[in-house]
Amino acid sequence: MSKNVALVLGSGGARGLAHIGAIEAMEERGYTISSIAGCSMGSIIAGMYAAGQLEEAKEWFLSVDKQLILRMMDINLLSGNSIVKGERIIKELEKVVPDRPIERLNIPCTIVASDMVSTEEVLFRSGSLFEAVRASISIPLFFQPVQIGERLLIDGGILNPLPLHAVERTEGDILVASDISGKDSMPTEEIPAPIDVQGKLDEIAAKGISIPKSWENQLRRLGKRVDIIREQRAKDISRNINYFNMLDRMSDMQIQQNTLLSLRLTPPDVHSVMRQYAYKTFDFDKAEEIIASGKKLMNEALDKYEKP
Repeated sequence: MSKNVALVLGSGGARGLAHIGAIEAMEERGYTISSIAGCSMGSIIAGMYAAGQLEEAKEWFLSVDKQLILRMMDINLLSGNSIVKGERIIKELEKVVPDRPIERLNIPCTIVASDMVSTEEVLFRSGSLFEAVRASISIPLFFQPVQIGERLLIDGGILNPLPLHAVERTEGDILVASDISGKDSMPTEEIPAPIDVQGKLDEIAAKGISIPKSWENQLRRLGKRVDIIREQRAKDISRNINYFNMLDRMSDMQIQQNTLLSLRLTPPDVHSVMRQYAYKTFDFDKAEEIIASGKKLMNEALDKYEKP
């Protein structure tokens, strides 16, 4: 059984911190990562690992709180094409891992972005690491696109959230996917539990409080009406939809389907998968929990692979 790994890290915002735990699980079990590829958040972790400084990156991410996240948001509303410039976050990352040419990293590393002009994937295997990362994390409308020559680059996950075909392979290695965009159902609004009118009346009576019979009947009728409305809401899925989450859901569906397509075209030997709605895009303040979850999921995937 081969222990050399060609590792692919998918896109998914803060869920990408699970890649740190996934790498830790592999190394603790004696696997050697011989090449790596990533897009969006996966590109950050891939670059930092290939630079040999994943531990420093982990410590930094564990220190991130909501206040730091807000300080890194260099607002850019006047541009008309994004909310945030994206320069400040790259400067913060460079404090942890200094920029260097991708071709001089410890192992072969591929950073994946998407070209808005040609609608093609762009694979960075040389040049500035953080220029490539900055392009790969450019979530449309949120981060400003990156222009390099005649290319206008955005998030690599737009075209391929799990770029299994992009990682450099060596003879005898195994292909491992750390997938953080697993197929998931749309979160729905929690419906309140039925009202226990009789229970409330019994509580009142136990306290020695007497209320008129007409009041009791009125409360029971009100309870029945509320329960009818509750049941109607439970059946009405459309109550969860508005303009904003409709756009979100459409994007999520595209990401899920593109991930499944990538898995069919280039099936990995080991597939660790986190559900798409397990954590929100900006849950960076939950780093410890997400890293631990990523480690658990990768250990489960390796158990399945190693099972005789």
